Amino acid sequence: MIDRPPDGYPADMDVVDDLLREHGTSYAEEAGIRLADKPSPLYRLLVLATLLSKPINSGVAVAAAHELSRAGYRTPQRMLAASWQDRVDALGRGHYRRYDESTATILADSAKLCRDRWRGDLRRLHAAGGSDVRALKDLLTEFPGIGPTGADIFLREAQGIWPDIIPYADEKVLDGARRAHLPASGEKLAGLVPAAKLPALMSALVRLGREH
Repeated sequence: MIDRPPDGYPADMDVVDDLLREHGTSYAEEAGIRLADKPSPLYRLLVLATLLSKPINSGVAVAAAHELSRAGYRTPQRMLAASWQDRVDALGRGHYRRYDESTATILADSAKLCRDRWRGDLRRLHAAGGSDVRALKDLLTEFPGIGPTGADIFLREAQGIWPDIIPYADEKVLDGARRAHLPASGEKLAGLVPAAKLPALMSALVRLGREH
C-alpha cells in the first residue's frame, strides 16, 4: 500500500502512483525489451508494434515478441535469415496462432524494408523525421503491418529514448487519462513523471482504457 502524500501534494500524483503500481510496465518492458537508442532494441520495438497492431490480446502479442527474440530474431538480418516456417513456429509458441502465417510474411517484408532503406538502424528513421511526429508516423506506416495504431504504439514507447518527441500521447492514452480523471493533455501528463517513466504511464493509461 502506498503511503499517503504530504499535504499540498498534487492529487493527480495519487492517481499516477496507483496507476504505476498496478499497471506501470511499458509494453516494451513486458516483452523483455530494454529500450535504448540502438539498432537491435529499436528493431525489436518495431516487431512488437507490428504484433500489437493486430486485433489480438496484448498479452499474446507480448508473448510472441518474447518468442521471436528468444529465437534470435533481434535484427532485420536475423529475421530474414529465418525461414517462413521458423517464424510461424516462433509465433505459435507465443500462441499468436490466428495470424501466425500472414504475420510471418509481414515480418519478413518489414525486415527487408528496415535493412534496405534504413540499413537495419531505425535511428536513421528518427534522424529523417526529427522531432516532427507526423513525419515519423508517415515513415513508420511505410512498414508492412504498421498502420496508424502501430505507429502510435512505437512512438509512445520510443519517447522514453527519443526525448525530442515528448510528449507523445495518442487518443488511447488520452481516453485512459479521462477515465483516470487526469489531464487529457500530453503536455500535462508529461509533467507528472520523469521522462524515463513516461512510456510506463502511457501504457498504464492505455490498459486502463481497455479495461473499461
